Amino acid sequence: MLSVLEGNYAVPSSVSAVKTQRTQTAKGMNRYVMLSQLGDGTYGSVLLAQKLDTGEKVAIKKMKKKYYSWEECMNLREVKALQKLSHANLVKLREVIREDNTLYFVFEYMKENLYQLIKDREKPFAEPVIRNIMYQIFQGLNFMHKHGFFHRDIKPENLLCNGPELIKIADFGLAREIRSRPPYTDYVSTRWYRAPEVLLRSTHYSSPIDIWAVGCIMAELYTLQPLFPGRSEVDQIFRICSVLGTPDKRDWPEGYQLSSSMNFRFPHFSQIPMETIVPNSSADGITLLIDMLRWSPARRPSASQSLRYNYFKVHQKLGSQQINTSAVKSRRSSGLYHQTHYHREINKPDEVSTRANGNVISPNIDTAKQNSIDHNTLNEISSHSKQLQSGISIKDQYLSRSRYIAGQSTKVGVYRAA
Repeated sequence: MLSVLEGNYAVPSSVSAVKTQRTQTAKGMNRYVMLSQLGDGTYGSVLLAQKLDTGEKVAIKKMKKKYYSWEECMNLREVKALQKLSHANLVKLREVIREDNTLYFVFEYMKENLYQLIKDREKPFAEPVIRNIMYQIFQGLNFMHKHGFFHRDIKPENLLCNGPELIKIADFGLAREIRSRPPYTDYVSTRWYRAPEVLLRSTHYSSPIDIWAVGCIMAELYTLQPLFPGRSEVDQIFRICSVLGTPDKRDWPEGYQLSSSMNFRFPHFSQIPMETIVPNSSADGITLLIDMLRWSPARRPSASQSLRYNYFKVHQKLGSQQINTSAVKSRRSSGLYHQTHYHREINKPDEVSTRANGNVISPNIDTAKQNSIDHNTLNEISSHSKQLQSGISIKDQYLSRSRYIAGQSTKVGVYRAA
């Protein structure tokens, strides 16, 4: 007998064998059979399971912390968000189960995530495919933001999908209510997709940080390479400056106030034309991309405004399952939950930090220079167009960009257990 509550995840010989051992009156976790462990994190583990009565596959997040009352469970940010958010482009929480003071989240099962979809590509996506992906991301974000939540950890790993035809935003563990009062001093977002105001330790950010992350992802969909793969938070700022140019103090005075409070000076760079970075995008795509990647959060469009850009005003049906799969270049089939897919440390956030710790961006500019990008970075960034035309496999180029963060555990799944 499979013992879920005791954490013994032995795989049974068959689902039917387990069914014969359980009655139809099974309750709670006894209604599911565990098939395999998908990932493990600091705060919990994620399991692939199957519902006994219907055979439906689900992803179950088992929390490591003990919860001694339902009130304690219902106060979790993830529960609060998912209780209020039901949309075709947001991953669905089927139910919450508490047994023996252990908390389980039962989610719908999605076979892969956007990182894997990108990684498996042998050639760039066609723009209609990218447009449909972006449309679905914005639809999900717009629903979230309109209902009072912002995500705070948008990245390819948290965009679950069944091919490019269906995209769903997942992992609401860091979500915050827009109406909640700052300051926000805890960890937010994965570094490569982190907005400048967060990198500069602002505690009064809001939904524009999600828009910045989506902008980074849009560029990545076109080039199949991360736009700002910083090795540290200092390096991250330098990489952003090397593409967008040094921010204008008149456009973003708050940014200079933040940097001044940290004794940090922006490096001097000229802007690289975005069409050089993303040469295979249409002019309308470049316009949207530029606006999402504004230094000032106040100048970025909302998700609702983004959906009204000319980029989406085309003779193309947009939304879930609208792309003609026969027209999409076949790619190597690979299950999302293959164990090797959990060996990417970017899935795990940087260590939780507060504004007071002062150890993320050094206040010493000399130290910052030591941590800055090397002089080859500009050549690396501006050579995307040549790389797209080179004989080197785009997949190899993408994988050569390290998505690992030194010194952190690799055992984190797509439905992040943290």
